[in-house]
Amino acid sequence: MPLPIIAVCGAAIAFDGYDLVVYGATLPALRDLWTLSPETSGLLGALPLLGMLIGALCVGNATARWGRKRVFLISLLGFSALTACCAFAPTPTIFGALRFLGGLGLGAIMPVAATLTTDSAPRNRQHLSYVIMQSGYPLGGVLASLTALSLIPLAGWQVMYLIAAAPILLVVPPAWRLLPEPRDELQAQAIAQAPTAASTTAGLRTLLASTHRAQTLLFWAMSFCSLLFVYGINTWLPTLMLDSGHVLQSALSFLLAFNAGAITGGIIGGWAADRWQPRTVVTLSFIIGAVAVAALTFVTSEVFLLMVAALAGYGAVGTQTLINGWVTRSYPVHVRTTGIGWSLGVGRLGAISGPLITGAVLTATGGGAAAFLTFAGVGAIGSVFALTNTQARLPITHETDATTRRSPKKSQEQPAH
Repeated sequence: MPLPIIAVCGAAIAFDGYDLVVYGATLPALRDLWTLSPETSGLLGALPLLGMLIGALCVGNATARWGRKRVFLISLLGFSALTACCAFAPTPTIFGALRFLGGLGLGAIMPVAATLTTDSAPRNRQHLSYVIMQSGYPLGGVLASLTALSLIPLAGWQVMYLIAAAPILLVVPPAWRLLPEPRDELQAQAIAQAPTAASTTAGLRTLLASTHRAQTLLFWAMSFCSLLFVYGINTWLPTLMLDSGHVLQSALSFLLAFNAGAITGGIIGGWAADRWQPRTVVTLSFIIGAVAVAALTFVTSEVFLLMVAALAGYGAVGTQTLINGWVTRSYPVHVRTTGIGWSLGVGRLGAISGPLITGAVLTATGGGAAAFLTFAGVGAIGSVFALTNTQARLPITHETDATTRRSPKKSQEQPAH
C-alpha cells in the first residue's frame, strides 16, 4: 500500500472530519451566545457546505491546470486559516462568511485525496487503501468530540476553531515533501488523455456519456442521500440529545460514538467491498444506518443509545466512504478527480439540505423524533439507489494508475496479485 500518501491524505481528511463535527459540537454554545433560531442554526451549518459544493465542482479543472499537489496544499492552507478565524467572529454573519470561504478549500481536498490514494494503490487493495485513508474523516470527528468534551467546559467554544489551524504545521510540510510533483502528475495525465479532456466541460461530458450516464446519476443520488444523512445528524445530534433531556457531556458522547462507529465499520466495509460487490456492501450499509437512526427515537437506555449511535455512524459516514471508493474505481484515470468531484459536489446539495431540513422539521414538529425518522427515510432511499447501480466496473486497462503508465516495464515485472 502507498503508506506515505495514505498518511498525508488521511491526516488532511481528518481535519475535514473535524470540521464536520466542530459546528455541531459548538452549536449549543453558539445558540445561547447569539440567540439563534433553528432556521438560522441550520443556515450557518449549510454555508460551509455550499462552499464545499463549489470547491468540489471546480477541483477537476484546477488539478488539470496546476496539479493535485498545488491544489491540495493551497486548499488545506486556506481552509485552516479561515476556520481558525471563526474563533474571533463577532457576529453570526461574519462567522457564516468565514465558514463559507473555508468550505471552498475543504471541498477540493477530498476529491484530490481520493484520486491520489486510489491511483497509487495496488489494484486488489484499492477499496481497503481508500477506506484506511478515509478513516481519517471519522477519526477527525472523534478528535472533535473528545476535544469538545474536555475543552469547551474549560476554555469555551472558540478553542475548537483555533485547533483547525493545526494542518498548517502538521500536514502541509510532509505533504510538500511526499506528494507527487505537479509536473509528474501533468505528464501522466497528458499520456492518459486527449488534450481537450482536461477541461471540466469535457470531463463532465465523459461522465454523462452513454457508457457512464446511468452509473454517474446513481452515484450522484447516492451521495446526495448519504451526505444529507451525515451532515444533518452531525450538525444536530448533540442539540437533539440535549433537548431530549441529556446533559452536555452525555450529548457529546453520542457524537463520539457516532464517529467511532464510522471508523470501525468503515474499515470492515472496505475490506468487504474488495471481496464482494461494492453495490452489496453499500446497500447494506445504508440499511444499517436507516434502522439505527430510527432506533434513536425509542431506545431509552444510554448504553444502548451509544451502541445505536455507533451503528448509525457506520451507516452514515462509513457508507459515504464506501461510495467514494466505488466512484474512483468506476471511471477512466483522466476523469477520476472530476468524477469524484462531481459526485461529492452533487452530494453537497444533500449536505446543505441536511441541516436546513432538520431545522425546518424541528420548527414544524417541536421534537427530535421526526428528524431521526427523516434521516431513516433518506437512508432507505439511498439503499434503493445503491441496489439499482448494477453497471459493471471498468475494464482492467482503464484502472491502470499513473505510476504504472509511466513505468510499463516495472508493471510487467511486478504483476498485480
